[in-house]
Amino acid sequence: MRLDLGDAIHCADGVCGELTDLVIDPTTRRVTHLVVAPQHRHDLARLVPVEKAHAGSSSDNQVVLDYTAAEISELEPVRKSAYLRLGEVPVEDPDWEVGVTDMLALPSYGSLASGGLGTPIEPLGIDEHVTEIYDRVPKDKVEIRRSSSVFSGDEHLLGHVDGFVVGSDELISHIVLEQGHLWGKKDVTIPINSVAKIDNDEVKLNLSKDEVGELNSVPVRRWMGLRG
Repeated sequence: MRLDLGDAIHCADGVCGELTDLVIDPTTRRVTHLVVAPQHRHDLARLVPVEKAHAGSSSDNQVVLDYTAAEISELEPVRKSAYLRLGEVPVEDPDWEVGVTDMLALPSYGSLASGGLGTPIEPLGIDEHVTEIYDRVPKDKVEIRRSSSVFSGDEHLLGHVDGFVVGSDELISHIVLEQGHLWGKKDVTIPINSVAKIDNDEVKLNLSKDEVGELNSVPVRRWMGLRG
């Protein structure tokens, strides 16, 4: 089935969020977890083992989880944060990796000397720390989101990941690349054997830009917001 990032995810008691990211074993190219969150609330994202997901009975690639919405909220949270000096990384954990990251630098700070006119102003101090907001994924796995970049073998940025086609064994057979702009988007389906490397937030192909241009593509027509 095709897993489109951004599509609705159904629980035992109805729609319970959207598929924001996938966690992948980069060696076997197997999907191991789905990252599910309420729409526009990745801070509430939860990590769902792929074994708990299956195709729905409808023909629209509906994904159904073997959980209720309440049970989803009790699963392992994905989003974490750490206050670090520049260049530091979050504390290592033997069971977890740092997945997709966002860094939020804190503003400069300083103080002005009290007193009247002519009193010298103290120089502003610079906070050498940043708050790093990141996703925590299982050890030796990587995380792909819908904005993850796709590069050709000759180093051209082709677009971003839109989804994956996976088999009943959760192995990826194709990556769906979305190219273009708001009114001229198209999907290109790329066989997994044309993928050189899958890394956190990035896919690198072994095809040139021209070779990707020769692959079959279809126009994309979607409603804004939660799909599915």
